[in-house]
Amino acid sequence: MAHKSTTERRGARVRRAVKAAANGRARLTVFRSSKHIYAQIIDDTKGVTLASASSLEKDLRGSLKTGADIDAAKAVGKLVAERGAGAGVKDVVFDRGQYLYHGRIKALAEAAREGGLNF
Repeated sequence: MAHKSTTERRGARVRRAVKAAANGRARLTVFRSSKHIYAQIIDDTKGVTLASASSLEKDLRGSLKTGADIDAAKAVGKLVAERGAGAGVKDVVFDRGQYLYHGRIKALAEAAREGGLNF
C-alpha cells in the first residue's frame, strides 16, 4: 500500500475537523488548480451540491484577466455566496481542503463573507 503524501494527509485532517464542527451546516469547499479556482456549497447530510461557481464560467471569463489570481478568487467567492443565498444557505463551514489559508483561498473566503455567508 502506498503512503499518502503530505498534502493528502493535510486534506484528510482538515476535512475530518470540518465535518466534526459542521453541526448540520453546509460545507463551502474550495478547489484550485494552476489555471482556475472552484467553490461548492455541499449539504453532507443529503450528499448534494447546493450551489457552485468557478472561474471557468462564461460570464466571469470575459471580465477576468486570468482564472488563477486573487481577482478571480474574489469574483468566484461573491458568486458562490449569491447562489448560496438563492438556495437558502446562510451558515456554512469553510473547508479549505489541503490548501493553506492564504492568497487565493483567503481572498475567496473573504469575498464569500462579504457576499453574505456566515462562517
